[in-house]
Amino acid sequence: MAERADWAGLRERRMGEPGAREAYQAARLAFELGRAVRELRQRRAWSQAELARAAGMTQSAVARFEAGGTIPTLPVLERLAEALDADLDVRVVPRPAA
Repeated sequence: MAERADWAGLRERRMGEPGAREAYQAARLAFELGRAVRELRQRRAWSQAELARAAGMTQSAVARFEAGGTIPTLPVLERLAEALDADLDVRVVPRPAA
């Protein structure tokens, strides 16, 4: 149990460092985007190589993206959406009042 408390303490200290929360949010967004594309690709029963060909990318770029390792540009997201016959919906939504 002490190990868990130590990890929680370390996480809290790290999240208090400048830029940590922003980096965490960027990583979360990259992961969620990658998961969404992977799910659409799998529904089509495509391999990463097939999606890469359809989107004009390399298989390794698709793999990195699906793993949450990169944050794509809007043009890349547009190519992926088009290749998957999907709509790209980018929105800025106000947060609920506290």
